[in-house]
Amino acid sequence: MSINVRISKGKNISIEGSAQKIFKEISSDLYALKPIDFHLLIPKLSVKIGDKILAGDPLVYDKDNDSIKYCSPVSGVIKEIQRGAKRKLLQIIVKSDKKIKFKKFNVSNHQKMDSENIKKLMMESGLWPLIKKRPFSIVADPNEIPKSIFISCFDSSPLAPDYNFILSEQKDLFQAGLDIVNKLTDGILHLNVDGARNDNDFFEQFSGCQVNKFFGPHPSGNVGVQIHHIDPINKGDVVWTLSPQSVISIGRFFSKGIFDMSKIIALTGSEIKDRKYFKIIQGLNISSMVKNNLKKGEKRYISGSILSGRKIEKDGFVGFYDDQITVIPEGNYYQFFGWALPGFHKYSFSRLFFSWLNEKKEYVLDSNMNGEERAFVVSGQYEDLFPMDIYPVHLIKAIMAEDIELMEKLGIYEVDPEDFALCEFACTSKIPVQDIVRNGLDLIKKEC
Repeated sequence: MSINVRISKGKNISIEGSAQKIFKEISSDLYALKPIDFHLLIPKLSVKIGDKILAGDPLVYDKDNDSIKYCSPVSGVIKEIQRGAKRKLLQIIVKSDKKIKFKKFNVSNHQKMDSENIKKLMMESGLWPLIKKRPFSIVADPNEIPKSIFISCFDSSPLAPDYNFILSEQKDLFQAGLDIVNKLTDGILHLNVDGARNDNDFFEQFSGCQVNKFFGPHPSGNVGVQIHHIDPINKGDVVWTLSPQSVISIGRFFSKGIFDMSKIIALTGSEIKDRKYFKIIQGLNISSMVKNNLKKGEKRYISGSILSGRKIEKDGFVGFYDDQITVIPEGNYYQFFGWALPGFHKYSFSRLFFSWLNEKKEYVLDSNMNGEERAFVVSGQYEDLFPMDIYPVHLIKAIMAEDIELMEKLGIYEVDPEDFALCEFACTSKIPVQDIVRNGLDLIKKEC
């Protein structure tokens, strides 16, 4: 039974730099697996510099569960193993073969496999990390049974890729992936779509899932918001989530028996000259995409959304869970009396400037904070942007006070850092809300 959910709280941010709906294939000599993409993972290396590997060979495994492998997206030679402070493993860089060679897996009987055998095959092949669990938004524990599985088929964040466009040529693989994922839960597989679009009948053709429609501004596309309105998480509950392209990767694996991490990402942002969709292999070095494709000036490179993505370098690599690369101006400048000057070309959620007069106008936004951190007061600002039945400011203050009992009462299990990204963008106190929420979730997981 389909469910329609209408959200009134939130805000769409009008930013210049969306990608044209044009596909282009691109490759690179270098690819990387970044253990830092998998929160709370304690990685153990399976390779050393100079080793020759196939696509699908394990590079690291989980110290807490050595059956979960994190595998190379390409074949080639291990070129570099980069570490950070306290020898933290940052990324394993592979120099790719010109023609990718794949490790073969036996999937001939996958239609008759039960959930346990499917899990074992996904853990061995490197597919398992595609599944994340709520609460905590970490790689799912294969020993747990989720009460439901959620797939958000639209992203409401600024400049987000269009999944209807991405999936249009991969319907069969998407359905094959849904059939496999459906075996991993006794509950409902929820497929959530943007109810405001006219082409939502595209998703009605898929079987084995419940298609739900969401109406309203960002963050209606956040899977955490969708879970809250359809199947809320209480203490002790587990819900699994996947992205649409993760479902395609699973479908491709069980159709071909190879760890083929091909995907489509959007190259977005006001500082890109030619913005389009690129067919890549996961972990691509972005220098091949941005070379000779940038406007003048210093840039901020982001793997993921402009609101919740991770900063990378010009020669950095696409994040494991990211479906877009965003490039915006670096905001390393100061304006004398900037807040007091007329703001005809500035963007604001309030009426301090004049962006409210034309909400369809697209703005060029940079990384400048426009101020420093200040007193965190109750202003009602978060409540207008946070579409959950939760008191966001009270929850943040409880996390800052490390009051675990109060955090639980205020709904810590239902939230994720990205659910507060819009609040952080608008915050007049300049509080790093997403970092605070992540610290709270880590504390809860450790203590409870």
